[in-house]
Amino acid sequence: MPPRTTDNAPERRDDDHPRPDQETDAESSVGRGPGQAEPGTDAVAEAGRGGGAAAEAGDGPRPDSAGGAAGGTGGGPGTDPVPGAVSTEGADSPGTQARAANDTGVDERVAAVRRAADGGRRWRAAHLAGCAALLAIALTGGAVAFGSAGDGRAGTGVEAVSAGGALAPGVLARGDLASGIGSLQKHLRAQPRDFGSWATLGIAYVEQARTNGDPSRYPQAERALKRSLELDPGNDQALAGRAALAAARHDFTGALKDADRALRQNPYNERALCTRIDALVELGRYEDAAEAARTADGRRPGVPVFTRYAYVKELRGDVRTAREVLERALEAADSPADTAYVATALGQLAWNQGEYGTALDHYARALAADEDYLPALEGRARAQAANGDRAAAVEGLEQVVARFPLPGPLVALGELYEDRGADGDRAKAGDQYALVDAWTSLARAGGVNADLDSAMAAADHGDKKEALRAARAEWNRRHSVHTADALAWALHVNGRDQEALPYARRATATGYRNAGFLYHRGVIERATGNEREARDHLRAALDLNPGFSPLGAREARTALKDLEGSR
Repeated sequence: MPPRTTDNAPERRDDDHPRPDQETDAESSVGRGPGQAEPGTDAVAEAGRGGGAAAEAGDGPRPDSAGGAAGGTGGGPGTDPVPGAVSTEGADSPGTQARAANDTGVDERVAAVRRAADGGRRWRAAHLAGCAALLAIALTGGAVAFGSAGDGRAGTGVEAVSAGGALAPGVLARGDLASGIGSLQKHLRAQPRDFGSWATLGIAYVEQARTNGDPSRYPQAERALKRSLELDPGNDQALAGRAALAAARHDFTGALKDADRALRQNPYNERALCTRIDALVELGRYEDAAEAARTADGRRPGVPVFTRYAYVKELRGDVRTAREVLERALEAADSPADTAYVATALGQLAWNQGEYGTALDHYARALAADEDYLPALEGRARAQAANGDRAAAVEGLEQVVARFPLPGPLVALGELYEDRGADGDRAKAGDQYALVDAWTSLARAGGVNADLDSAMAAADHGDKKEALRAARAEWNRRHSVHTADALAWALHVNGRDQEALPYARRATATGYRNAGFLYHRGVIERATGNEREARDHLRAALDLNPGFSPLGAREARTALKDLEGSR
């Protein structure tokens, strides 16, 4: 199951403003961008006053065809204060207006939450492109693809993709994103020197690539942000946007560099603060990430910071604090976007601990706030599979991959087909794995670093030598728990278990409670003759989350039974 991902984290609407006492005339003239519109207004029609490269601004909006890590080694549970700004005082309640409970396709949990939810605040996010359309775009355009979120068993969603600069999906849904981009483009044709609107346009392109499955927007985002910086080389909006773009492309070193530059200009830029946390955790700099989270909480407390703070705590083994922070953040959520995002994070946390009923309740709340929120739909399907409702899980994941064909859900669906074993299921599974390969090729063609995704998927369902090459390449870039686990497993499937064991141990050294990591370590320990340790870690994986993977859990049970029988 994907870990807590920052890819869909909502951000504050006043994100790009300087600290409150230093708003400049240039900044105030920019007005509101796509993530800053008041309800009922065109999201970006008044995003600025003047900005650059009219050719880029002249790109008409594409049809909106439809429609997402690591821990620390220091400090034990409870050593950091819980962010005080998530106090529930004054928070909106879930609402009291009744809602009809017979919505088509909505399960009983969602309907129950909806009956208690405020019907006047449900906004729908834009729909995502279908699988064929997404792949066709990239195949014909040399497009840039983007990452998925996950960890656990190899290939079931490799990594938390950081996109700290992502605009709030619910806020963007207040106005159509494509129409908002069109409004910005029209404005920039008339006022081509508005650096603020160029920055806003670049960030909007990043958001569109992330939410709409339109990878061609990444190079457009790069050009728009570059133009903003040409017009005003030091503006923190564009620097923070460039950091978010780098993170979306998995260039976490570049993301950190640009986030730091933005924060030198404006220490209160939330997008830069959040991307800085993301980059540090992805680079494996866990202590620095924890400190960055504390700093961000002190400067710009809010849902984007709280969720990152909670994830850092979880990855350090402090599940109690992570849950407490997320629960307080959910109570304080004041928009459907915040509710959907935080409830999904709570669902993923519960799923990781094997608490499937609790996870389903959280996903129900997320989907009551936004019925099309894909991370919640994917999470619900995984929880259903782990809870024994395989038919619902297959149906749910089929709907997800039809709209958003990324490696995590594709592999999860393929493994469910394999586990079911009905006529034609093996071929169906192969089709999902082939789409993972296609995604990887497209991502690389577009300049996205996809080595971690490739390593994890290929280790179990593809070219094992390629899996090892990709895992080594990624380890050379960054030393996170996810890259350690990927390299350990790639070495194992290539028969190099003695080399794999130190990496498997490193992957579990932070205290992160992840059944997939424990399973990998147990299998590798068994292969190296460490039978007692193998039993301990395989048992720990199954005790923690017995449904962590339909295939991995079955293999873990078989291996543990063999080890017990040989004692």
